[in-house]
Amino acid sequence: QVQLVESGGGLVQAGGSLRLSCVASGRTFSNYGMGWFRQAPGKERELVAAISWSGWSGGSTNYADSVKGRFTISRDNAKKTVYLQMNSLKPEDTAVYYCAAAFAGSGEYRYWGQGTQVTVSS
Repeated sequence: QVQLVESGGGLVQAGGSLRLSCVASGRTFSNYGMGWFRQAPGKERELVAAISWSGWSGGSTNYADSVKGRFTISRDNAKKTVYLQMNSLKPEDTAVYYCAAAFAGSGEYRYWGQGTQVTVSS
């Protein structure tokens, strides 16, 4: 089992920044690929950014086209934490953001946090 707790959401003006954190507990954090997802009202959940587990490509990352160049995902295995640095925020980034964990290279996100609300005002 892996338990995930997100924090760092809030209300910010367009053009501002936020940093989300997700702290994991349970099994060996470095064995899990991590992802940040978001879901806006009336829309499907989408993958925003992902970072691979430490045994594969040393933590390679990928991003949704809509956030490339603005968001950065990173991880600190010693702290069992994954971060999402969000810059140049836009109103369309408003959503509930979730972190999730997938064992090694499975690509199957089995563990989810409770979510944190991000609201970007225009």
